[in-house]
Amino acid sequence: MMIAEIAEQERIPRKFLEQILLDLKRHGIVASRRGRLGGYALLARPNQITFGRVLRIIDGPIAPLPCLSRIAYRRCPDCKNEASCEIRRVFAGVAESARAVLDRTTIAEAIAGDRVTPSRSLKKAAARKGA
Repeated sequence: MMIAEIAEQERIPRKFLEQILLDLKRHGIVASRRGRLGGYALLARPNQITFGRVLRIIDGPIAPLPCLSRIAYRRCPDCKNEASCEIRRVFAGVAESARAVLDRTTIAEAIAGDRVTPSRSLKKAAARKGA
């Protein structure tokens, strides 16, 4: 699809969309083609692309605290002891719930209108571990 077409259909500012598509292209999610018949196309099947992967490409780590990040860990500057930090414990649960949904929900499910709930994502995760 052409950027102008996507931007119009989804009501996304064109410049903003261009930046997102460039990031996705650099990470092998989409490919672009120039010219009258050009545009952007997915390189992988929609059932292989998760929201978690796309979100990390666009926004970086999903973790609500730097000490919970799997890819950009940093100790919180005011933390005395991570093991006993109650704030970290609460937000660890938030981070795991978010990852459960984002890392198991694919673009294909969104296209199909397949509603995703945290409990369904957790059930999918348990089924995959048992498989």
